[in-house]
Amino acid sequence: MDKTIASMAKLNNGVEIPFLGLGVYQINPGAETEKAVRWALEAGCRHIDTAQFYGNEKSVGEAIRKSGIPREEIFVTTKVQNKNQGYDKTIATFHESLKKFGFNYIDLYLIHWPVENKRHDTWRAMEILLDEKKCRAVGVSNYTIRHLEELLDASSVIPVINQVEFHPFLYQKELLEFCRSNQIQMEAYSPLTQGRRLDDKTLVSIASKYSKTTAQILIRWALQHDIVVIPKSADKNHIEENAAVLDFNISDEDMQVLDSLDEDYRVCWNPTNVP
Repeated sequence: MDKTIASMAKLNNGVEIPFLGLGVYQINPGAETEKAVRWALEAGCRHIDTAQFYGNEKSVGEAIRKSGIPREEIFVTTKVQNKNQGYDKTIATFHESLKKFGFNYIDLYLIHWPVENKRHDTWRAMEILLDEKKCRAVGVSNYTIRHLEELLDASSVIPVINQVEFHPFLYQKELLEFCRSNQIQMEAYSPLTQGRRLDDKTLVSIASKYSKTTAQILIRWALQHDIVVIPKSADKNHIEENAAVLDFNISDEDMQVLDSLDEDYRVCWNPTNVP
């Protein structure tokens, strides 16, 4: 399916999320975050992903206000920090995030990690926030199939998204298929392997064929799997480059080659053994 910078994925509750966004993990709060968000918005991006843990929610809010773009045109995600999980803490910390942003609502609120003995109570709190229309959608991050099955058994509210590390070197096909069969949209963080595999020989060869960078190939690969993708960058040129992935298609043959690069390679946390 061809996509544009404005292309949206429809979530299971009818809310739409732009397929391409900007992640702001490890971007310093203040001027650095504000500039990154501004450059992404100037490049046509309308989706910003942050988290309480990142410490830059206030800067994201400032950048959006200064942009002059109406708030309702920008999709903003944040996540409840692990130490703030649990029913009462989740409610309280959500309102703290809302205050930092300077918003009346958040588009998507995620459980950042499946914290043992707390995630069920956290989800109950998120259901309340959803009912109160404080957020437009709720979902999870770093959930395995087992964690998702547990949640689906315990709640009638299906998470709209599961945000996980996802790239050809960690092609979580079984998880992707499970999410699709349960109407959960997959979203890829660290889609560029935090730069660690950008010089892979196979990736370099495919990028050369399309006259694109290896980073652009990785983003396009995710998009062609109908995955929402949030590459992180604080560099203006890279942000613009990451947005310029919508004028070509990777062939089916090359997609299969990229799929075959899977080696269970992670650059971030591994939730597999979380009880």
